[in-house]
Amino acid sequence: MLEELKAQLVRLHQELPKNDLVRWTGGNVSARDAKTGLVVIKASGIRYEEMRAEHMVVLDMEGCRVEGNYRPSSDVFSHLYIYKHRPDVGGIVHTHSRYATAFAAIGKPIPCVLTAMCDEFGGPIPCGGFALIGDEAIGRVVVETIGKSPAVLLKNHGVFAIGRSAEAAVKAAVMAEDVAATVWLAMQIGAPEAIPQEAVDKLHKRYTQAYGQ
Repeated sequence: MLEELKAQLVRLHQELPKNDLVRWTGGNVSARDAKTGLVVIKASGIRYEEMRAEHMVVLDMEGCRVEGNYRPSSDVFSHLYIYKHRPDVGGIVHTHSRYATAFAAIGKPIPCVLTAMCDEFGGPIPCGGFALIGDEAIGRVVVETIGKSPAVLLKNHGVFAIGRSAEAAVKAAVMAEDVAATVWLAMQIGAPEAIPQEAVDKLHKRYTQAYGQ
């Protein structure tokens, strides 16, 4: 079931190592099927280069396995918590990308000092508190902290990104790491200044309502 969505998730998972967002088997992407409400997520501990459609696990919103022969990602209950509390979200990504996670390691948000951040995130990338993996705790921190941003940092942990689709969530994760690297480099030169909120709002509106086709 949901073979097209599984194939899309296999392809999107390949974007994570391609964009240097994960190592070995870390990280995950999930998607919610709009018609059935079922969630597809990768199996736990699968190498990216070995990943196939059969490694995708289909679950209902309570975490019961509907299809699949593997245990789902250990982040599954946090993903489900986000889906339950954010009906606008159709895809979720978790990474430990290096520069963004460096900000998470010290519990600090990534300040909005780049027009690219205004465009994609509409402000700083916030940082939530620490939570242990394995249940809904991380998902709760994401929902409480992320606000209007499509990405959030988890203290001492990494990055969660959301979107209306899994592809949009992957894009947000890629952009989060890209701006984190640039901001970190800027901080080695001096103290970058935050862009005024009025300008942030204008840039974000243009990007989300007028940019592209």
